Amino acid sequence: MSTINTYFDGLKALMEETQKTQAEAMEQAARRIADCFRNGGMLYTFGTGHGHLLALEIFYRAGGMARVCPILDEKLMLHISAAGSTLEERREEWVDILLERYPIKAGDVLISISNSGRNAVPVLLAKEAQKRGAFVIALTSMKHTTAVTSRNSLNLRLFETADLVIDNGGILGDASVSFADGSMVGATSTAVGAAILQAIVCRVKELALEENFEADFFKSSNVDGGDEWNNRLVERYREIIPGLL
Repeated sequence: MSTINTYFDGLKALMEETQKTQAEAMEQAARRIADCFRNGGMLYTFGTGHGHLLALEIFYRAGGMARVCPILDEKLMLHISAAGSTLEERREEWVDILLERYPIKAGDVLISISNSGRNAVPVLLAKEAQKRGAFVIALTSMKHTTAVTSRNSLNLRLFETADLVIDNGGILGDASVSFADGSMVGATSTAVGAAILQAIVCRVKELALEENFEADFFKSSNVDGGDEWNNRLVERYREIIPGLL
């Protein structure tokens, strides 16, 4: 059997397991976000390295929630210096820098994303957001994070700083397909993480309709009327979401 099939079969099994085991956590996350929106709060998302792809997954997205603010800095991403970003996410001073730009407050929700859950910035940012009264959701791999030590001065891993933990079900090291030479290929955290986040988005929309509160959602800019709809939302939120305009 081709390893293409091996990867997809493994991913499908992992998705099904995630749907079963994380259903309650996803429901709690959706309800917390719904409450946040109902009370005028902001959903912040943060991840370093490949985790920042998930921080962007539900930002300015067709069918996506408008009150989403990704916490971004190029040095913590991959496109300037991939190797450099690995070192930067271990520097604790980033937390104060980021919170100066992104004023997380009581009533907000932060989704902090880290597969290993061990490096300083995602962990300490989550801890500081919690101190400020925000509700913190960790998206992590429990198999990975419980197999490693922390890399921060508080000696904590991400799941130990969160109010709610969502487990992406991935294995230690993330890559999921083994080869005869001992190598592992085929990461799962991005695919599963994106599915988790989009499922939560769908539930928030459902709750907004069921409970009759305002929650703005973007449309695709590539359908008729999409630009006009989205421009209205951009104008509404441009002052409070950096990078929206």
